[in-house]
Amino acid sequence: MKIIFMGTPEFSVPSLSSLINEFEVKAVFTQPDRPKGRGKNLAMSAVKELALNYNIPVYQPLKLRNNEEMLEIIKNIKPDFIVVVAFGQILPKDVLDIPKYGCINLHASLLPKYRGAAPINWSIINGDTKSGNTTMFMDVGLDTGDILLTQEIELTSDITAGELTDALSSSGAQLLVETINGITSGVIKPVKQENEFSSYASKLGKEMANVNWEASSINIHNFIRGLNPSPIAYTHYEDKVMKIYKSKVVSLVSDKKSGTIIEVSKEGIKVATGNGVLLIEEIQFPGKKPLKVKDYIIGNKINVGVILI
Repeated sequence: MKIIFMGTPEFSVPSLSSLINEFEVKAVFTQPDRPKGRGKNLAMSAVKELALNYNIPVYQPLKLRNNEEMLEIIKNIKPDFIVVVAFGQILPKDVLDIPKYGCINLHASLLPKYRGAAPINWSIINGDTKSGNTTMFMDVGLDTGDILLTQEIELTSDITAGELTDALSSSGAQLLVETINGITSGVIKPVKQENEFSSYASKLGKEMANVNWEASSINIHNFIRGLNPSPIAYTHYEDKVMKIYKSKVVSLVSDKKSGTIIEVSKEGIKVATGNGVLLIEEIQFPGKKPLKVKDYIIGNKINVGVILI
C-alpha cells in the first residue's frame, strides 16, 4: 500500500507515524521551512522532522497548483492513496485524480459542521459539548468531499483548544488507518455531506482576540478557552495589554459596569460581565511569562475598580 502523506504542523505527526507503522509511505509533502522564534531562524515543520528520521523523501513546494515538476513526482510514485492532514494547501484536481483509491483527508470536526481552517477553536468558542474527527474523500471544494468515517469526543466545560487539538491529533491517527483499511476492503461506503447543515470555521487572528466584556460570563469563558494556546484572548488593564489564559464562570451577579474588576484575591480576578461574573485565573503582561493570578499578585498589584476594555 503506497502512501503519499501531506501535512505540516504537530497535529499531523501522530497520523504520519501511524501510516509509517502500517503502510509504505513513499514521500512526504510539507510546507517550506519558515522563520521561527525571536532569531527568525529557518525551522523545518514537525512533519518534515519525522519524515527525515525515517529517510522518507520530503518535498516542500510553495504551491502544488500548476506545478508540473511536483505533478510528475507524484505520478511516478503511483500512490494508492494521498493522505492529507493539515497540509496548508488546497490540492488541485490534477493531483486529486492521481491516486488509485483517491485522496483522503483527516479533518478535526464532525463534518459538515466547521469546514475550514479553525474547527477546533470555533467548536469551543461556540460552547459545543462534543467534537470529533472526520475522514473524507477530497474533492475540489473546501472540506466538501464524501464522508468516510467519523469519531466523536465529549467536551468538558474547561477544555482548551490546545488540549482538544492534542486529543483529536492522537485519536485521528488510528481513524486514518481504519479508513484506509476500510476503503481497500470495501467495508466503508462514502456518504455525501448534507450541505444545508454546513458551517465555516474561519481562520483566527490577533485582531479578533480582544475580550468583549458586554458578553455573558459563559461566552467569554468559552472565548478564552477557544483562543488558548493561540492567538490568546486579551484585554486592556489601564494602559497595558493583559493576556488571559484561564478563567472560570462563578455563581455571582454584579451591578457594576461590564469589565469592572470587583475583587482580587489568590483565587483570581473577579470581573463583572454583561451577564454574571468571570474569574480570571491565569494572565500575562508584556515582557513577562504567563502566571497564575495568585503568583502574580505576590509582587504586583491589580486594582479593584479598574474597568477592563
